[in-house]
Amino acid sequence: MFNSSVLEVAIGLTFCYATLALIVSTLQEALASALQMRARTLLGGIKTMLNDPRFNGMARALYSHALINPHDDGQLSSQSGLRHKPSYIEPLHFAIALIDLVQRVPGKIDQLGSDIDTLRDPQLRRALQGIYLRANGDLKLFQDGVAAWFDSAMDRVSGEYKRRSLLVSVLLSLLLTIMFNIDSIHLFKTLWQHPALAAHITAAPTAVNRESIDLLFTLPIGWEKFPPLWDGSFLLQVAGWIITTSTSLFGAPFWFSTLQRIMQLRGTGAKPEEALPLVRARIMRRV
Repeated sequence: MFNSSVLEVAIGLTFCYATLALIVSTLQEALASALQMRARTLLGGIKTMLNDPRFNGMARALYSHALINPHDDGQLSSQSGLRHKPSYIEPLHFAIALIDLVQRVPGKIDQLGSDIDTLRDPQLRRALQGIYLRANGDLKLFQDGVAAWFDSAMDRVSGEYKRRSLLVSVLLSLLLTIMFNIDSIHLFKTLWQHPALAAHITAAPTAVNRESIDLLFTLPIGWEKFPPLWDGSFLLQVAGWIITTSTSLFGAPFWFSTLQRIMQLRGTGAKPEEALPLVRARIMRRV
């Protein structure tokens, strides 16, 4: 169904996109860890949920609770004093901690309704009053209701985090694409004329290591002349960059799966001969 040239071009392009996506995801995870992006996003979501944007009310009290933040001393005076920010909170722990902060007499569900009525913030008070009425005097049902409320709020926080992560992925992909001049249009043309350049690729990368980077640079990418000439060919090059950058939207798992399927198709037929280094050096030279 597919001839050898089509498969080799598809392998070369897909391998390039898979490796780039893997590098982008690795850099993004490192950046998210260094900047505590998950913990910061979670903190912002809880501040919004509890209507405490200044972190001087219920959100601060919640982050001082041992179930939520066991690594701090529980004596928070401001957000700047929050040394340890959890990146995940168990919904049931959130519910128990919030109930501990609201109720004055532990374990008395009847008194809990009155305690909720004394909350200063009207938004938080109405939310907990509604959950309390639906619990109908059952403390476990009330805990489950608060946990479900937290889950719903965290779904929105997760959506916000994914949108931010997607933006970071696109920006990282664009930066790497320009830095290493990964022009999809030039890559396609070169592989179509010389499909043997991709014949040495036999497996998808599973980690960012020297072997995967070396294989990536055997493909026709990189700068031959910098800075480029500002002419019509440069506009075509920019279009190739945009195409390459857009591939990061699919994510590394998609490209790994695609590459494995193409490898299976190629395994049923003969591979073209390996390209000589001198031939590759000539076709990499841009006119």
